[in-house]
Amino acid sequence: MIELENRFDIATEFQAMAEHVLAAAKAKGATAAELDLDKGTGLSVEVRMGQVDKLQYHRDQGINLTVYFGHRKGYASTGDFSPPALADTLDAACRIARYTSEDAFNGLADAERMATEFPKLDLYHPWELDADMAIDMALQTEAVAREHDARITNSEGASVDSYAGMSLYANSHGFMGINHSTRHSLSCSVVAQEGESMQRDYWYSVSRVPSLLESADSVGAEAAQRTVRRLNARSLSTREAPVLFVPQMARGLIGQLVSAISGSSQYRKASFLLNSMGQQAFPDFVQLREDPFIRQALGSRSYDAEGVATQARDIVKDGIIQGYFLGSYSARKLGMQSTGSASGASNLLLADTGKSFPDLLAEMGTGLMVTELIGNGINGITGDYSRGAVGYWVENGMIVHPVEEVTIAGNLKDMFKGIVAIGDDVDERGSIRTGSILIDKMTIAGQ
Repeated sequence: MIELENRFDIATEFQAMAEHVLAAAKAKGATAAELDLDKGTGLSVEVRMGQVDKLQYHRDQGINLTVYFGHRKGYASTGDFSPPALADTLDAACRIARYTSEDAFNGLADAERMATEFPKLDLYHPWELDADMAIDMALQTEAVAREHDARITNSEGASVDSYAGMSLYANSHGFMGINHSTRHSLSCSVVAQEGESMQRDYWYSVSRVPSLLESADSVGAEAAQRTVRRLNARSLSTREAPVLFVPQMARGLIGQLVSAISGSSQYRKASFLLNSMGQQAFPDFVQLREDPFIRQALGSRSYDAEGVATQARDIVKDGIIQGYFLGSYSARKLGMQSTGSASGASNLLLADTGKSFPDLLAEMGTGLMVTELIGNGINGITGDYSRGAVGYWVENGMIVHPVEEVTIAGNLKDMFKGIVAIGDDVDERGSIRTGSILIDKMTIAGQ
């Protein structure tokens, strides 16, 4: 079983260790200190062409310590929990702090922002998995994919991963929080060939709960089907047309929004949505909500990396931006309050507009369905967007042929405002949960 053994005993040891280190930091003259402790164990298996490529057990642990002398900050870390190593790490952090320049915005998050309630999020589900079971599962996944169609000629492999861990965050405000969590995944990628056409694609399943993973047969079959469907893809002539981002690609659009309204982008004035709070950035039917308290979800947490309580809140309501993603440093720079986002966004839920995926194809009529994006041609300051794309050309709401070797381009401001509909085909395999997103028009550059 991939499980953190004696995790409650470890939690007790971590608490004592944290209290000792924080007290020692105070004795050395630090005006404030914070630390996080992590310990975990995992198993990773990779197979390719019916052979085991990698079998790896891993155990990791570490402490990250930050001390403050007024507004001077020092940071040090170690993976050695012995008393001499902890003392050396503290000494290093203190030395660094004494030589760094003051920054008036440095410091712990405000004490009144610390989390005081810790709802049960049900994030810890160890997997009764040993190496033989993991190898068999990976081999089965790949075998199903390779045998699915005679055109599957090669494999990039299948993998099984399982991880169980615990983390503790504590600071000199007296806050201490402990989190136990697991994460498991199964994936497969294969290659298909027909004549001169060769394509690869993949599929994966991920969950905190092993019983909620898709089966090996399902993952393998889906990887094969996605790969075969891409055969005999061709380019398009340059044109302007609607673009439909499937959920896996739509997630990236929401990710660009998160980046644009994060505190660091705002205070550095490096965002295409600068000073956008209260402004209309989307059509009025767009609703985006953050909910950190979804049981078993990959982005759930009751406090952030600074101990600040997380909260369920609207990010976009009726198309209007309601708030940023702020840790304490960026909040102080902007004259605002932390939003409990020092760890980034938690679970983001984009509300659908009541349309199924076939409905979206019908509404698009003629356009490009995007299933893969290549490169990172995005300017976060101007919003200019240009990326290689793979997908399918659609006419009269029906898929006509696969597409490759095209670039889609636009500006994220226009793309956000040009959202026509959001599908109910929500992909929950991540902290951003969204269905397909249909955009009214983009430039498609091809032959």
